[in-house]
Amino acid sequence: MRTPHALPSAACAVLIVMSGCATKEHSSRPGAATPAPLQKCTELATAFGFANARITGATLEPAGRLVNAGQPVGEHCRVTGRMNERTSPVDGQAYAIGFEMRLPTNWSGRFLYQGNGGTDGVVVAADGGNSLGSGGLLRNALQMGFAVISSDAGHSSAQNPLFGLDPQARRDYGHNAIGTLTPMAKALIRSAYGKGPDRSYIGGTSNGGRQALVAATLYPDAFDGVLAQSPGIHLPRASVANLSNVKRWDTVVTTREVNGQPDYESALPPAERELVARAVLARCDALDGLSDGLVNDVEACRTAFDPARDLPTCTGERDGRCLSAAQKIVLAAVHGPARNGAGEIIYSGFPFDPGIRHPGWAEWKFRSSLRTARNPVSVGFIFSSPPVADLAMATDTRKSAAFALAFDIDRDGSKIFTTSGVYTDKALDFMGTLEAPEFDRLRGRGGKVLVFHGTADPIFSSDHTQAWYRALDAHQQGRAAEFARLFLVPGQGHSRGGPATEQYDGLAALVDWVENGRAPERIVASARGAGNPGGANTDVPADWSPTRTRPLCPYPQLARYTAGDTESAASFACRR
Repeated sequence: MRTPHALPSAACAVLIVMSGCATKEHSSRPGAATPAPLQKCTELATAFGFANARITGATLEPAGRLVNAGQPVGEHCRVTGRMNERTSPVDGQAYAIGFEMRLPTNWSGRFLYQGNGGTDGVVVAADGGNSLGSGGLLRNALQMGFAVISSDAGHSSAQNPLFGLDPQARRDYGHNAIGTLTPMAKALIRSAYGKGPDRSYIGGTSNGGRQALVAATLYPDAFDGVLAQSPGIHLPRASVANLSNVKRWDTVVTTREVNGQPDYESALPPAERELVARAVLARCDALDGLSDGLVNDVEACRTAFDPARDLPTCTGERDGRCLSAAQKIVLAAVHGPARNGAGEIIYSGFPFDPGIRHPGWAEWKFRSSLRTARNPVSVGFIFSSPPVADLAMATDTRKSAAFALAFDIDRDGSKIFTTSGVYTDKALDFMGTLEAPEFDRLRGRGGKVLVFHGTADPIFSSDHTQAWYRALDAHQQGRAAEFARLFLVPGQGHSRGGPATEQYDGLAALVDWVENGRAPERIVASARGAGNPGGANTDVPADWSPTRTRPLCPYPQLARYTAGDTESAASFACRR
């Protein structure tokens, strides 16, 4: 039974209601996929038929038309189309689930559903690239021979965020686009290659990571492997938590407006975030056995670093070398759990990490709540039942900023837990409850799950993901690692970036686990320094080797220095 406002007890990892324990063992591994050549492409425009689907184009794309990490992507067939075209009885808008599929001439026998980011509305290139997270992937899924589909999740960019007025568009965005498109995509693959996919995967980052985990619970028979990067687990709760902190930031801003827009970044500008980063490193960097600019031991850092004690307090004007007493109180509060008026936890807190210096941290903490209006309009129009009545807030950032500043976690935040009128689904129902027992069916049929999360993620907390995993492990009687593993990425911001080794190939690791039975004991990640073929990460510190590597370790293990080259993953072991 779910609690409407509060999260469950700390014994259940402050996240998931646990009901019973898993008893079903996973079946034998599915086995490897087998390749097949492309048999049809342009003919698919007229020869392929599927209920409620309309193909709008099918063209053979030559090798090199797409390029990734400086390498040409091979010849492939690009198919575009739309499903479930309709006119909403609620807002009168025309809706459809737009999609693109790319089918490689030299197919591996594998299918990938590519998750969507943000509030969707755009059909991005179906190449299984950066949408799968990790910085600057050197090989995308299309280069690996996957047949890939991407979609707009049921609405256009012009309909963002007001698609939330239509209940079915909410469901399509939350999960139904996956359930609708996947059978069609597999049928299209069969028509193009003469056989269906041997192995099917789903992956994405941010909202796409949430989509992947939701698919594991709602469509477990459709996928063999699930890859979730920086997942928005309980995404509506995360958005409410971020909005609930706007009033706190407002108490310590120094500049009210820049170019007519609120300037909440003045509450903690770059120089002060750099000060915090250095203080965290001073207390926590060496806890894993080496001072190297990374905090691997997140758990030990919780007690080792105290902002009230370890940050200098200003005695006069703020000058970037200290924080005011009020700032330190706010900093601790926004890193703590978001609670409602009754003291119940709505969303987990965030670990202190030197990645706070990353520009993306400010983007999510400040600008997404105000200047870009991402959080106010998502909560107001997509997750609340009923939606906010003032539709002008969708385009007027002054109104969305005012909504954020006036946001009340009880009055406004409670609307993500309710239904009303035609809005018969609560936000967490159409966006995914992700309770531990819901993963039993995927495990039972031999499916595998890999989750990656940066510890400097400012919008979706890695603490929240850790708590989700602990609840899953408790439900699985301490055996969750047999089918699901979580890898934390120290220093990484939201999806990529930050002072981190954040270039890694999670998809290849997942395929190896699903098809060859080799569970990943460690995954080597690289820094994207100058000259990296996938693109340089400007957040990599100057005193790191541009080719630094580190092992990412399955939670709760962490990378501990043993001996040898301090820039090499070979010098680290994954241990508790």
